[in-house]
Amino acid sequence: MTTTVPEAEVLRDALGLLKDREQVAERLLDSSAKHSFDPDKELDWDAPFEDGKWFWPPELVSLYDTPLWKRMSEEQRILLSRHEAAALASLGIWFELILMQLLVRHVYDKAATSAHVRYALTEIEDECRHSKMFARLITHGGTPWYPVSRTHQNLGRVFKTISTTPGSFTATLLGEEILDWMQRLTFPDERVQPLIRGVTRIHVIEEARHVRYAREELRRQMLTAPRWSQEFTRITSGEFARVFSFAFVNPEVYTDVGLDKRQAMAQVKASGHRREVMRTGARKLTDFLDDIGVLRGVGRRMWQASGLLA
Repeated sequence: MTTTVPEAEVLRDALGLLKDREQVAERLLDSSAKHSFDPDKELDWDAPFEDGKWFWPPELVSLYDTPLWKRMSEEQRILLSRHEAAALASLGIWFELILMQLLVRHVYDKAATSAHVRYALTEIEDECRHSKMFARLITHGGTPWYPVSRTHQNLGRVFKTISTTPGSFTATLLGEEILDWMQRLTFPDERVQPLIRGVTRIHVIEEARHVRYAREELRRQMLTAPRWSQEFTRITSGEFARVFSFAFVNPEVYTDVGLDKRQAMAQVKASGHRREVMRTGARKLTDFLDDIGVLRGVGRRMWQASGLLA
């Protein structure tokens, strides 16, 4: 029997009326029951990689269309895509470990019988599977694990400690929506290795529920949280955007494929194509955050400095 926690009041923002929190969670729980996957059983981990196929769409590889890219052989370009796929999987694990801790904090003092809490616990289950799936993919690909820098590790620890509830959900969307956009281009792309396509397909299907949950809750928080919390969220989300956009490219991949790290990073930084990829990947999110009042003041300028917002 489901215990329903009624809404105290009808809430409306620039996007319209908010849906009942419990009804949203019930629908997400139903979807989870029908469309969840066990990557260990769902994917063919024994199949060899196919010669000549990419590990990430070439247009999404960081050096694409740079002078260095044009001098690289096709074999070296594919090798770079293999290492960048591993680096993104490593980044995903780091981010999902943060997300799971933030979700536990969010539901710590809420009614465990509510659908809202039960869905949060379901999402944590999903994220555990995703992290294990990414770790297995890295091992299977024969590449190193690419941890974020020690500085970013420590910034993550600070963020987990001081984040407000709306700040946590803003960071959740930042980590999920850009990768989701890239993965939606990846899983139908027949140039890409079948295993990579399978991993990204599972992630896209399950992350769609996580995005819905986070968006609905962030809208609610930006209407009901204290003003200081909303302002703090704008600033911390801007800083997290800067950290996340910087961490999106791990410089060690260039060394591991035989490139000069400094030269490669300089060309990525100067690449108009790469800048457009990141802004396009973030546009759906930044439009949403702008609509609900997150991208204001100093926080907006920090988002612009991150390169994710024009």
